Amino acid sequence: MDASAGPGGHAGPRQDAIACRPGCAACCIAPSISSPIPGMPDGKAAGVPCVQLTADLSCGLFGSTQRPSVCASLAPTLDMCGLNREQAFATLTELERLTCPSA
Repeated sequence: MDASAGPGGHAGPRQDAIACRPGCAACCIAPSISSPIPGMPDGKAAGVPCVQLTADLSCGLFGSTQRPSVCASLAPTLDMCGLNREQAFATLTELERLTCPSA
């Protein structure tokens, strides 16, 4: 895992990667996740905070083998995260709408 991923728990070095923005958690709330998550055996719906999201908005499963691979595969980038939390939510919500129209 990329040590520069930060407390949000996103890994995977990418050329356009940026540091995870503390207190954002857009990627742990905005998208749907169809794979099981500890505490959420049926995954999670878009817009629903992951049960593993901690009070400081970081991933409670970061570094754990229980962390879903889809979560571990996310890497924060300027294209995905924008310049602030609001932009990250807007981008991820739009990507969810485009890829999961029934969600």
